[in-house]
Amino acid sequence: MKILFNTDKLLHLVSALQTFTGLKTSIFDAGGKDIQIFGGHQEFCRLINADPEGHRRCEACDARAVEACAAVGGVYRYRCHLGLCEVALPLVENGVPIAYLSFGQYLDNSPKERQWERTEQSAGWFTGDKKALREAFWQLRQYSFQETTAYAEILQALTAYILQEGIIRSAEYTDLQRLELYLDQHYRESLTLKKIAGDLHMGTTKLCALVKRLPEGGTVTQAIARRRVREAQAMLRSGDAPISAVAEAVGYSDYNYFTKVFRAAAGVTPSAYRRANRQKI
Repeated sequence: MKILFNTDKLLHLVSALQTFTGLKTSIFDAGGKDIQIFGGHQEFCRLINADPEGHRRCEACDARAVEACAAVGGVYRYRCHLGLCEVALPLVENGVPIAYLSFGQYLDNSPKERQWERTEQSAGWFTGDKKALREAFWQLRQYSFQETTAYAEILQALTAYILQEGIIRSAEYTDLQRLELYLDQHYRESLTLKKIAGDLHMGTTKLCALVKRLPEGGTVTQAIARRRVREAQAMLRSGDAPISAVAEAVGYSDYNYFTKVFRAAAGVTPSAYRRANRQKI
């Protein structure tokens, strides 16, 4: 789905808040990619992103965050892969998140030395100047939970204005595109034909006909399974999580059922898929 951004108005609205609070604000598209309207990172994050492995980890962290934010359906607080505090908020159009406002690259008000110890342990892969990284970490500002909650509430009000004024909006998109985006955002949930049809404001008969127009066709149940298996394949290729955890992460609480569904879609068991496709990390 194509999303249109009025960058001039976004800059006008958000840069003033950023200047006042010192909090870095970003806009992510529906897939979790930073559209980079607002410029650079804090020095700590700049150093991390200058390392190819760090950049890869940051992008993966952003993608996971927007997925979790979509599942929550509102303000989502988390720590990034190196322990910095982040907050994400969805911009929802017709029941579907089309973009995300995010602010972060800050520390909470617990002892900074303790936060650095956690970050240092998580950054064992970092090959750059670790002294400079530590110094940059010490320059990160600290905010209380109350302060960032207040800022999140302001941004929530701002999201309504942004959507109302069309500052961020989707271009015209088809029912098929809406369905594909919906499955991307909600595949982890307990989905039924009735729920999907209701969320997309269409009848069940129309939804069933729409699913048949997906590239692989089939039923609603098969479409959900394909999306879950696709995500599971990505996790099996690039991570160390136990297969039971992968199953849980993509929406299956029953390990045996997950294995059955995975094998039907991929032709092999999850274990065999991981052995054959494991990426070197």
